[in-house]
Amino acid sequence: MKKIIKCGQLFTAEDESVQHNMCIVIEDNIIIDVIKENLCKDEGEVIDLTDKFIMPGLIDAHVHVCLDGSPTVDPMYHKLPEEVTISAMLEAKKDLMAGFTTIRDEGGVNFSDIAVKKAIDNKLIKGPRMFVSGPALTSIGGHGDSHFSPQILNASLGIVVNGADEARNAARLNLKYGADQIKLFATGGVMSFGDEPGAAELTFDEMKAALEIANLKGRISSAHAHGAEGIKNAIKAGVTSIEHGMLIDEEAMEMMVEHGVYLIPTIIAAERIIEFGKKGALPKWMAEKAEECLKNHGKHIKRMIDMGVKIGFGSDAGCAFDNHGDQGFEFELMTRYGFSPAGALLSATKVNSELLKLQNQIGTIQPGKLADIVGFDKNPLEDISVMTECSFVMKDGEVYKS
Repeated sequence: MKKIIKCGQLFTAEDESVQHNMCIVIEDNIIIDVIKENLCKDEGEVIDLTDKFIMPGLIDAHVHVCLDGSPTVDPMYHKLPEEVTISAMLEAKKDLMAGFTTIRDEGGVNFSDIAVKKAIDNKLIKGPRMFVSGPALTSIGGHGDSHFSPQILNASLGIVVNGADEARNAARLNLKYGADQIKLFATGGVMSFGDEPGAAELTFDEMKAALEIANLKGRISSAHAHGAEGIKNAIKAGVTSIEHGMLIDEEAMEMMVEHGVYLIPTIIAAERIIEFGKKGALPKWMAEKAEECLKNHGKHIKRMIDMGVKIGFGSDAGCAFDNHGDQGFEFELMTRYGFSPAGALLSATKVNSELLKLQNQIGTIQPGKLADIVGFDKNPLEDISVMTECSFVMKDGEVYKS
């Protein structure tokens, strides 16, 4: 049966323009036409959204469904693997209800992200389309490793690797169990105790070995990387996207342009840590690291926009006080940091679909694409804050929120 969506304002994300009084014609789960309303025949179920701003389903390229916004990751180690997976299902559904019809999970524990993806794909549960990593690769004492006593084993957020051979094995293991990409921890981080965000951790040889496996399989990859040296090492090793990139330098920016590497800036993650650190809800050392990372991030983002770096949308949802379902605030932050409202919307649609190599399926509202469509009660190009208030969600031709 056909569905006809009548749109008052339509942002197809093919470019920055907005069309008025349009119809989207859907058959099963595929968009078959986008035409003027006066040319549209009401042959099928009519969904009247003439009072809304309609655009493609949003894509968040950096979330962690195994995390629930708790101040630290420690509570997760008190849960059974099954509990973590059940919680992850609920967090993923929050993302869908916020308009994110596709998410890229940037590292889970016990392959929980892969389990949730399979359950969604098999229609056992409701959730967004998921692009998953499995556990990220890290180093001993690196971002993602734990600092528990030595006798406590298997308490790392990622897979700890030492040397190129172990990195290759870990990459193969993730792909074996259903990962779509390989995720690396190239530098220290903000929420991890005992390391520095600017310090390189995985070596070039370790990253090169892991990414060799990803590239052989035709898969993309990502690297958590704040510091310039770690960013450069990851780019040289062949990574697809840099996550955060808050302590980047000019040379690394130029390398991103040269190699076509994407940036996912995740402004909200540091902003939330600073906000709640001031309230005393987070350790002082964590807030201080976040402040150092965010200090020049806006200047760097503006520079990279001017240089033509491909910048996508990512929220790091699940990290401290960065709750799933609330990540629409990142759009407002992006406009504060140099993006036009339209540019911010494109980052979470067309740009991210290209990053994930899914541009033939999602990211724009065009004939032949999957019917991932969301709506807002106001025009975000006039008031970007409305992106926290999604009022209509269709994923794959099915309405989940109206």
